[in-house]
Formats: sequence, C-alpha cells, structure tokens
Amino acid sequence: MDKRTYKNTILIVDDDKISLKALSHSLGKKDFEILVAENGEDALQITQNAHPDLILLDVRMPRGISGFEVCQRLKSEKTTRGIPIIFMTALTETVDKVKGFELGGDDYITKPFEHQELLARVKTHLSIRQLQQELQQSLENERSHSQKLEMARQKVHRLLEQTIKQSDGTEVLEKYQTVLKKRDRELETVVDFAHCLKNALNTITSLSTRLSKDCSYFKPLVNVGSLKSLQQIGEAGLKTVNIVEGLELLAELFLEKPVEFELLEMSDIVTKVIEERLPHEIKQYQAQIKLANIWPTIPGYQPWLEEVWMNYISNGLKYGGKPPHLELGATPLHHEKVRFWIRDNGQGLTKAEQAKIFTPKSNPHQVCAEGEGLGLPIVQQLVEKMGGQVGVESRKGKGCLFYFTLPAYM
Repeated sequence: MDKRTYKNTILIVDDDKISLKALSHSLGKKDFEILVAENGEDALQITQNAHPDLILLDVRMPRGISGFEVCQRLKSEKTTRGIPIIFMTALTETVDKVKGFELGGDDYITKPFEHQELLARVKTHLSIRQLQQELQQSLENERSHSQKLEMARQKVHRLLEQTIKQSDGTEVLEKYQTVLKKRDRELETVVDFAHCLKNALNTITSLSTRLSKDCSYFKPLVNVGSLKSLQQIGEAGLKTVNIVEGLELLAELFLEKPVEFELLEMSDIVTKVIEERLPHEIKQYQAQIKLANIWPTIPGYQPWLEEVWMNYISNGLKYGGKPPHLELGATPLHHEKVRFWIRDNGQGLTKAEQAKIFTPKSNPHQVCAEGEGLGLPIVQQLVEKMGGQVGVESRKGKGCLFYFTLPAYM
C-alpha cells in the first residue's frame, strides 16, 4: 500500500442532510475520501462494497433501521467487524452512548460537533485501524512462510527416500550432502526473513506505544476502549516478536552454527526476560515472582539461556496457581556444576506426566497453542549443547520445580 497516494475512506451516515453536508465538507478538506448514506440500508450496502476505514454513524434515524441495528449487523459480519464505528449522538443521550458501546461501537461524538474534537477522534481510530491491519498482515506473512518451509521439508524427505531406494551407499551419501546444503540455505533464508519480520513488528509495537502516549494527552477525547485497543496491539506485537526470536534461534540451532560461550551474569538474563520479554504476561496473570539474592556467573550463550528461562517462566505463569507464585534461584552442586531452578504453586505433575514433559509434541498446532517459547524439548537440546541437563521434580497437588544444570566453569 503506497501511503503517499492512499486516502483513508470515511463513511458518514446521517438522515439530516444539512449535518451530512457539513461533515462531508469539514472532513473532505482534510484529504479524506468521503462516502455518504442517508439511511441504514444504504450504509450497509456501501460498507459491503467499499469497506471504508471508519464509519461516523448517527444513532437516531427515524426512517428505516436505526444506527444501533446497523452497528450490530456490521459487527456480526467477519468482513466488516474490524471497521471502527464512531456514533453521533445528542449531548443528553447518555443511554444511547452506553448502548452503542455494548453493541460494539468504538467511540462517540456529541452533537453539535466541535471540529478539533471530531478530527482528533477520527485520526486516533484511523491510526489504531492501520496498526491492526499491519500487525495482521505480518502474522499472515509469517504463517504463509512457515507453511512453505514445511512443504519444502516434506519434499526433501521424499527425495531422500527415493534416493535411498535407487542408489548405492556412495551415491546416497553424496546426494544426501547436497540435500543438506540446500536445507541449510533454506534455513538461512528463514533466519533472514525472521529478522526482517522482527524489525517490522518492533516498529509496530513502538508506534502503538508512541500513539498511546500521544492519546494520553487527549484523555477527554479518547475513550477507554481505544486506549485498550492500542495496548492490545502493543502486547500482541511484543508476543509475536518473542515468537519470531524463537524461530530465529530454532533455525540457527538446526543449522548447527558454532557459538562462542562467554561468562554471563545469570541475574541480568533473568531480569531481561521478566522485564522486557514477559511483562504483559506477568501483569495478565497477576503473578508474584521471588528472585534469589545471589546469582552465579557462568559460561554459556545468552540467546539460549534467555529462551530456557522464557519457557520455564511462561509455563509457570500458565500452570502455576491462581495467581501464580513463582520462586527462581540457583544452587551449587558437586562436580563443579550449578543448578538453576523455578518453583511454582500449581497442581503439580504425576510420575507419568513428568516422564513425557520433555518429549516433543506430535502435533505442531499443540506446540503453538501452549506457550510463547520453543517448547521444553528444544530447551532440553539447548541446555545439553551447553553441557548441562534439564529435569523436573513434582508431586500431584504440590506444585513443580523445573531445573537445569550447567558447568560452573569454562
């Protein structure tokens, strides 16, 4: 979409021709594309055909269907429910304002209009709408690319099976090496794509945060629902950035690229995950987190350690108590190792459940539904590549203690 030529389209619905003309003239001067309808039936037809970016909808229209019914019908349709609707009401019609929000309206403006207030509300909702569309497009692009990657993996697998049947051992090895090189190039492309997507998502998250701050200066002009929508955009963007970072790490892990271990302050890594990668989830679950006073410095690779804590903490938030109480700490062990752990107040796991907890899921959709990170089986691989082990201790009804051990020295 070329932002230099694209005009936001606003549909104005009002049976008062004088008011309709005045609004059209006022907003038309601000370089908006204006559509008009004098009754509810025309409004529904125009919306289905033109898909405006925003609708200014009069509540009281004596002829035909009311503004409330127009809103209810638009919000019930998948193709139009995302279009923001600003109700136009009389100053004294408080009941109408409340009912409008209950039916899915996004905001209201009272008659007679104050031009600056009207323009501020219109611009705010158009900005929110644009951010929502950009985020949705980014997610759709990521989903499409993941599907293509899975198809490529399946083709490679079929090719290997066919090659093994038709060739001797030497030929198989040579062709297998060729296939592996091709797979590595594909994975490197995924890393590049994920990096670009992460940059775009960071921009969306940053813009939503900035827009929230801008709106805070106009609190009387912006309703609570609009601010909440902005916050949700920011939270969704941050969550998606976490997922993309996980995909980057996973692709690099499959590429088996060499990494350099360095001495790291584990307290800094834990703090970063809590304050920068999981703040919204911690607030959502109203979690209480207790951290150890002393953390050791250990050799490792920071992105891998962040992903390990990301999984352990997000699991504790989801499967801990209500609200979750989490305690994080470190314990020195014999043989120059350190054990890092997180204890929750959840329902705990049976012996059978503990035996399966680090086993890869057979259904990829189940993996996506269960957490923000890569999953405990990948966590196990990361820790083992750093020379450590993972585990869980639990009794049913007594919570869980997830841990991982690492060498204390390089």
